[in-house]
Amino acid sequence: MEKKNAEIVIVGAGIGGVRAAQELAGKKGVHVTLIDRNNYQLFPPLLYQVSTATLATGEIAYPVRDFFRHVDNVDFRLGDVTGFDTENKVVQTNHGDVAYDELVIATGSTTNFFGNANVAKHAFPMKTMQEALAIRNQLISCLELADQEKDPARRKELLTFVCVGGGPTGVEEAGAISELIYKSMRSGYHHLDFSEVDIKILEGSPRLLAMMPERLSAETADLLRKKKVDVRLETMVTDYDGHTLTLKGGETIQTATVIWAAGVKASPVTAALGADYDRGGRIIVNKDLTVKGLPHVYAIGDSASFTEQPGARPLATVAPVAMKEGITCAQNILSRLAGRDAEIFHYKDMGAMATIGRSSAVLSVGKIQAKGFLAWSAWLWVHLIRLAGTYANVSVALKWVLNYFNNARLGRIIVEH
Repeated sequence: MEKKNAEIVIVGAGIGGVRAAQELAGKKGVHVTLIDRNNYQLFPPLLYQVSTATLATGEIAYPVRDFFRHVDNVDFRLGDVTGFDTENKVVQTNHGDVAYDELVIATGSTTNFFGNANVAKHAFPMKTMQEALAIRNQLISCLELADQEKDPARRKELLTFVCVGGGPTGVEEAGAISELIYKSMRSGYHHLDFSEVDIKILEGSPRLLAMMPERLSAETADLLRKKKVDVRLETMVTDYDGHTLTLKGGETIQTATVIWAAGVKASPVTAALGADYDRGGRIIVNKDLTVKGLPHVYAIGDSASFTEQPGARPLATVAPVAMKEGITCAQNILSRLAGRDAEIFHYKDMGAMATIGRSSAVLSVGKIQAKGFLAWSAWLWVHLIRLAGTYANVSVALKWVLNYFNNARLGRIIVEH
């Protein structure tokens, strides 16, 4: 009698989940089922370029099934995971149960509003394709409405754009909004006074890009100010009702657009696993990426809270971590099935980088620190090679070239999403 393949279920077709499935693709003795609510893998680091009209949605997303079109041991299921029955080894979805022998949780993260219901209701998050399109619609709509607005106060509100959060997402978004408005859109609005535009970035800590050396953090703030971005440090948001942004201390800002990039938390579905979690809702995992108390369940990427040493901070929720965890997780599953010892996960910090608009970026890798065009070129290359598919590589590279030479933003259109 032929031996039954081990059923491997991976929940989440993000960077980590797909990488794990790719490691298992074509391997004998295993069958992989990949489940996600979207039929594409998203590349989140470039969402801000969709939100500011540089790239199109199809250039930062890739159909999941196309990754595995030449292998027959990986299947994809479109659906929402609603729960887990770890005792009976079943993943519950809105299309029925899926049995597993080994389970990988790779559901990613969502925006953390830190319990502020008003901010959650009125601010714009940017973790999904739909959210990036909503921001793009908002930015362009605000200029269109301001161009016709007779009331100075309302016009000022429409022309005030606030990014909350001084990490890479907030910094890159603020710089991109500045270039979108001042360089790409300014010439098209003949009656709008662009001196009324006010772009702000608010950060609660004393500096931007906390993962960077202080010198580069200060350089980032200076570069944003040169792009007419008002950088506000040690500034905390307490409320936002869609018109008035309230800061700790009582100061208010009238704005129609608040983009929230101040924090992330694990996808809510991870709570259904019944595991141990950190403060951000991430699943605490062992050194081999298995979930504590659940030896046949793994968690990777933004779903996992992994610490190299006791008391250390968990690894960051960034793409290189998710990719490496996906590889190690898949290798450990194969080792378990073959009766071998699991590999202890180790991660070598790949450094940090952030772009601040055309020709401007900061980079810190080990002892290497760079800024300006060199860092920007490195940022472009690193992100380009991580995109999936030849079409995306060529199309994105072409648009970046056009944007570099003539500020082209070919996606400056308002669309239903």
